[in-house]
Amino acid sequence: MSWDFETEPEFQRELDWIDQFVRQEVEPLDYVLESPYDVTNPKRNRLVRPLQAEVRKRKLWACHLEPELGGQGYGQLKLALMNEILGRSRFAPTVFGCQAPDSGNSEILAKYGTPEQKKRYLEPLLANEIVSCFSMTEPQGGADPKVFQTRAELRGDNWVINGEKWFSSNARYASFLITMAVTDPDAPPYQRLSTFIVPMDTPGLTVVRNVGVGHEREGTHAYLRYQDVQIPKDHLLGPRGGGFVVAQTRLGGGRIHHAMRTVGQVRKAFDLMCERALSRTTQGSLLADKQMVQEKIADSWIDIESFRLLVLRTAWRIDRYRDYLKVRKDIAAVKAQMPKVFHDVAVRALQIHGSLGVTPEMPFVDQVIESFVMGLADGPTEVHKITLARQILREYKATDGLFPSGHIPALREAALKKYANILELEVASQ
Repeated sequence: MSWDFETEPEFQRELDWIDQFVRQEVEPLDYVLESPYDVTNPKRNRLVRPLQAEVRKRKLWACHLEPELGGQGYGQLKLALMNEILGRSRFAPTVFGCQAPDSGNSEILAKYGTPEQKKRYLEPLLANEIVSCFSMTEPQGGADPKVFQTRAELRGDNWVINGEKWFSSNARYASFLITMAVTDPDAPPYQRLSTFIVPMDTPGLTVVRNVGVGHEREGTHAYLRYQDVQIPKDHLLGPRGGGFVVAQTRLGGGRIHHAMRTVGQVRKAFDLMCERALSRTTQGSLLADKQMVQEKIADSWIDIESFRLLVLRTAWRIDRYRDYLKVRKDIAAVKAQMPKVFHDVAVRALQIHGSLGVTPEMPFVDQVIESFVMGLADGPTEVHKITLARQILREYKATDGLFPSGHIPALREAALKKYANILELEVASQ
């Protein structure tokens, strides 16, 4: 039996380098640049490209991909430990070539793309010469693919797509979309969808509006309309009707990366909370001496460490079994717990900072809003809780009688029968 909570010394040295590099070179970019995805911004490229070159030289670029694609083929546990550090900075994932949604889209292209698709889309995506979008959610469908209305019909040598997509991640800067549409409406629910590559400049594809989050007036997510959008027949990704399976390629590992980046953000809030408690005096003593403040700090530490261990154990199980279905329960638990931990710690940090906490001079308001985004992205929390409960209940069996298996009178009766002879001997010898 092997059960260890230590990191191999060789990889720990890489983590130490990443930590120092992100703190000293990457985090400052968050305060002087706008979007990490705007590859057309010369100022962004002037600052980001040299850092990306250093990461490549260190052989830490796009570590989620196999070596033949320029990555390291790291398992989920190593990726989780990396993403915990990268989560502190908006620009860090881009500097390390693992930014969402491009990381997940590159995994889809790597697994299902044809040689021509990889040449045209995957290679420039991996080089961060372009960025991409994952276009799945619909205005009326939310997270339920069974009610999607966007259709793709094969007409001659082209697929023709009609419909609308909502909150398409990163569409504002994307060169192409990976889109899910109904191709077989009469098939079983999870065999109706197919996945397509759609270049952003395709006629008929319209950005109704870019959508912000929280205080953003115009963000990077888009409300898209597809009106007779024609793409070549060979722009199908994976088998026809296999869209749901294709999507799962990016979602399993992506949720773990998301979770560990969230741990990085939560630790940032926690560090600020502790610094505030140790430096702010009120009513004659430090905040750190107030019992209600101490309770907030204790609860936050417990939340962070418990959640972090759950995520790392899930990553370890993914590496061990190499089968996301066997770890579906664990991934659902991670996804369900993530927004709550993020929200609760950010709110406590905000409260301890008082009026300063609600201003843009501190990150807490944005973190609180982002915690709600986490509760919606990649499926709402409620769906993951349902998945988790169903997976748990499959491991149990209903009892035949009126009483549960732990019914104490029945257990006592069974125990007396099992040890009747021994108990009688003991009584007789007294």
